[in-house]
Amino acid sequence: MEDTDWIAGNGAPSGTLGCHLARRLVQIGVKDVFSVPGDFNLTLLDHLIAEPELNNVGCCNELNAGYAADGYARARGVGACVVTFTVGGLSVLNAIAGAYSENLPVICIVGGPNSNDYGTNRILHHTIGLPDFTQEFRCFQTVTCYQAVVNNLEDAHEQIDTALSTALKESKPVYISISCNLPGIPHPTFAREPVPFFLVPKVSNQLGLEAAVEATADFLNNAVKPVIVGGPKLRVAKAQQALVELADASRYPIAVMPAGKGLVPEHHPHFIGTYWGAVSTSFCGEIVESSDAYLFAGPIFNDYSSVGYSLLIKKEKAVIVEPNRVTIGNGPSFGWVFMADFLSALAKKLKKNETAMENYRRIYVPPGVPLRREEHEALRVNVLFKHIQGMLDGNSAVIAETGDSWFNCQKLRLPENCGYEFQMQYGSIGWSVGATLGYAQGAKDKRVIACIGDGSFQNWCSLKHYILVVNNTNAQKSIQLLFSMYKKRVNSDVYFAGVTENKIILVTAQDVSTMIRCGQRTIIFLINNGGYTIEVEIHDGPYNVIKNWDYTGLVKAIHNGEGKCWTAKVRTEDELTEAIEAATGAHKDSLCFIEVFVHKDDTSKELLEWGSRVSAANSRPPNPQ
Repeated sequence: MEDTDWIAGNGAPSGTLGCHLARRLVQIGVKDVFSVPGDFNLTLLDHLIAEPELNNVGCCNELNAGYAADGYARARGVGACVVTFTVGGLSVLNAIAGAYSENLPVICIVGGPNSNDYGTNRILHHTIGLPDFTQEFRCFQTVTCYQAVVNNLEDAHEQIDTALSTALKESKPVYISISCNLPGIPHPTFAREPVPFFLVPKVSNQLGLEAAVEATADFLNNAVKPVIVGGPKLRVAKAQQALVELADASRYPIAVMPAGKGLVPEHHPHFIGTYWGAVSTSFCGEIVESSDAYLFAGPIFNDYSSVGYSLLIKKEKAVIVEPNRVTIGNGPSFGWVFMADFLSALAKKLKKNETAMENYRRIYVPPGVPLRREEHEALRVNVLFKHIQGMLDGNSAVIAETGDSWFNCQKLRLPENCGYEFQMQYGSIGWSVGATLGYAQGAKDKRVIACIGDGSFQNWCSLKHYILVVNNTNAQKSIQLLFSMYKKRVNSDVYFAGVTENKIILVTAQDVSTMIRCGQRTIIFLINNGGYTIEVEIHDGPYNVIKNWDYTGLVKAIHNGEGKCWTAKVRTEDELTEAIEAATGAHKDSLCFIEVFVHKDDTSKELLEWGSRVSAANSRPPNPQ
């Protein structure tokens, strides 16, 4: 960039909107931005890639770019994606809704119309054919905590900084639309060396904090066998360490809700497993539900986490600690008391009480191991996850897709510093592939193990909007393979992912190519069982059966000899052992795709129980009028 780009009309230094946004993203912790180019965002992308500390990761579709920003935010605390107006914005909307439900600060940047077109009666392309440009904006209002439409340089600086600070303070996504003709224009408000980005720390109401701690300490110290349960909002409250302090000081057993797995250290001596009602870790549910007092830190109680509203938890026995509020039983509630402050202060007031922990040790029986296999016996899912357990260490992370992987991955015991992510509140099938891309990009020190099902993969694979002009012979063969696989699915787009339930892998296949291009070393286990297993257990029907694909062949076509990628098909335990040895040995620096064939009815017992209870909740008759 020439020095003259920084000179305003009065001769003072001045930067551009695009450069300011790029520097601000770097300052808040974004080093990689996930994008799909479109004519309204091309100039903006020029300025983002000109920032030396910001790397552009081009994605194959907008939805995956949003999922990748979601995964990146889980790894680094904040993520960002860039798409074009309306056609891109509405495509990424589902991913942004998921990030909102999971309390993730994702910066969704959209290249908008030329500033001169606002307020006119013109009809633009990429719209629904009306001169009203607010359709996209109105859609984002319900799934973001702040929306900025930047079509004037005078207030662009304020709008951008307000959007970024709001995302970080609220831990929710924000929407920023930037007119396509503005990113390269200098303006005095964009200083060459901007004041470093800063957020004022939140401080609890001291009197409210003291009152909440005193009341809670009195409540718990009078209990006989209290327990602690960590929930998914520990992340947004940044209270993981404070919860450990509380467990250390009180000596209570500590469990985790399913969506909070990975936020509570499982190597802690008082960790007893996942509390998930009827499908809890063995002996964990019994200890929690038989307690006379339980402290839930950051819980989310919905139909899935409550197993169809069947938890045996009583409000009068519970202390519910939200990110900024504490409620004790049926009694008092204290606002503007922040979770980390509260848990740390409470740890100093509680008496040590190991009664519940001693009860747990009395009834605990170590988990069994899968039955001895017969020679050449077909691989079972529980055997697969026995081997995945052996792969985990502090340098790995697990991504679990919606489906039976939820239940099988919950049973994995995470070593210290092992990452774990899944999307329980929103439960969008196909989320895991894009999220794996983003998480691996944000946590390059970890090797990601993604568990995905074949059904999700198919949900995303579609060729109907693509015109392919191919000159390369190998590429022609790849395209022929793709068309042969999709010839009966002409109404879908091409995507890809990897996890343990049939409908997941077909959802996001395209961005396996992005993983390869970025040199990622992820291991993807595609569990091929020929259908939508989780939905079979909720409500079966012919719509849950899918046509089988050559998934390994598809990944080979995407690989096309460029970059490092290794694939394998596995049908027996011996073949699985060989594949894992290869993926962690000779191919440790490659993206590894392992297609695992299992019986269509091979599911975890937890899914069977959970599915029947959720089905009962879904099928409740209308209340009498």
